[in-house]
Amino acid sequence: MRVEILNCPIDTMDMNATIALIDASIQKNNRIHHVVVNAAKLVNMRRDERLRDSVINCDIINPDGQSVVWAAKFLGKPLKERVAGIDLMTALVELARERKYKIFLLGAAEETARAVAEKYGAEIVAGYRSGYWSKTEAAAVVAQIAASRAQMLFVAVSSPKKEIFLNRYKDTIDVPFIMGVGGAFDVIAGKVKRAPRWMQKSGFEWLYRIIQEPRRMWKRYLVTNSVFIYLVLKEKFARK
Repeated sequence: MRVEILNCPIDTMDMNATIALIDASIQKNNRIHHVVVNAAKLVNMRRDERLRDSVINCDIINPDGQSVVWAAKFLGKPLKERVAGIDLMTALVELARERKYKIFLLGAAEETARAVAEKYGAEIVAGYRSGYWSKTEAAAVVAQIAASRAQMLFVAVSSPKKEIFLNRYKDTIDVPFIMGVGGAFDVIAGKVKRAPRWMQKSGFEWLYRIIQEPRRMWKRYLVTNSVFIYLVLKEKFARK
């Protein structure tokens, strides 16, 4: 089941249901394109048509940000829970170990991608590559991923590049499950600290990220969060 928040469909599945659907699809060799949305992405989708198309064409759309869960409840369209991209990735890596699936890691700097690959081990890592490539190199990146014969692809590239890349090449990539994971590799490799659990649950993870990287994150969160609140209020009272 899906609800629509700011003209974006979002699945009402919780973490366990999401993992179960992904696992069943991989076993049947069916393809699933997964994406998570937060306040910033929902705002940016309104002015970036390619990003919007790339998101709404996905098979599973989970709420990554706690603010999206709160907004859904406020609008009378409740979601079961936040399904953060990094948490889902962590759970799927464990699933890969259990099911003997292979994963491919695409994104971040070369040394970061390598560190994540070494942490997970050759038992499940079919290959890795940095998140920096030119337009002329895109075909080679896709070919490398396809040749790895992985069952899962995790793309740690900033938005909207990762969404547009996956939407454009998902059929050629030929991997059963694909998803974007943003800055997850930096966290897993220990380069960036994730907010304490209480901040994640209380919806202040964005503030922790601003404190860590103020120059890069202040506009993304403070500006887009303000716009997001305005748009949610506008939708609420427009319906009334």
